[in-house]
Amino acid sequence: MDRHALTVDVEDWFQVQAFAEVIPRLAWDTLPRRVVANTDRILDLFAAAGVHATFFILGWVAERHPDLVRRIAAAGHEIASHGYGHELVHAIGPARFRADIRRAKALLEDCTGAAVIGYRAPTFSIGTQRTPWAHAILAEEGHAYSSSVYPIRHDLYGDPASPQAPFRPDPSGVVEVPMSVARVAGKAWPCSGGGWFRLFPYPLYRRLLSRAAQSGPVVFYTHPWEIDPAQPRVTAAPLRSRIRHYVGLRRTVCRLACLLRDFRWDRLDRVFAGAIAEAR
Repeated sequence: MDRHALTVDVEDWFQVQAFAEVIPRLAWDTLPRRVVANTDRILDLFAAAGVHATFFILGWVAERHPDLVRRIAAAGHEIASHGYGHELVHAIGPARFRADIRRAKALLEDCTGAAVIGYRAPTFSIGTQRTPWAHAILAEEGHAYSSSVYPIRHDLYGDPASPQAPFRPDPSGVVEVPMSVARVAGKAWPCSGGGWFRLFPYPLYRRLLSRAAQSGPVVFYTHPWEIDPAQPRVTAAPLRSRIRHYVGLRRTVCRLACLLRDFRWDRLDRVFAGAIAEAR
């Protein structure tokens, strides 16, 4: 059975794009943090299943909780970057993007003393058309790969024209390991995790993931807040955003346990080692 890439985007409940318009960044430090306890619970879940993963950690979180970063690394997981401030890459432009990833990378490497080579854009906000400069900047700042492109059409993200296997959009840039989709009836169905994992019935999700795996290793992601049904409710957010964020939270832990049992998982840098090495 092939190994697949298990990943976690480490951010707190108030930092998600769904709430960006109603929770200002200046308020983040005033809100109750739940990311440490939730991430520790994920670490326990992975340890019980005997799997390792790649943790894309927000620099903002690493700056305030360096011991959490060290615990993740000590457990044998890959430490990768989710940027610093969870800002949309296509919205902040090249100069601010460079400053953001440089700050995050330095914080994460200070925590563990090891090089950080992986990056994932907040809300999959890198695309070959919208941000043609991003992969080159990532390489210039010392990264080796990105896992930031979702080859689907979505109102918040997506690059449906993008390849569905690892590719190098810029000869001078890093390799892109895109999120996974399953082709069914000529349509690309998202099966990399997130809200789709919580929304679809698990047997259907497992079939979609198995279909995607016929073309090679898949990439799965989750967040610490997705296992936390007791998190605060943001009633000021639009109904659509609340549905996306809160649907299925009580089912996530059980479904994750099933997923860890039904497929073989490992760190992204090991699963896609060949593709990453070719681009270096």
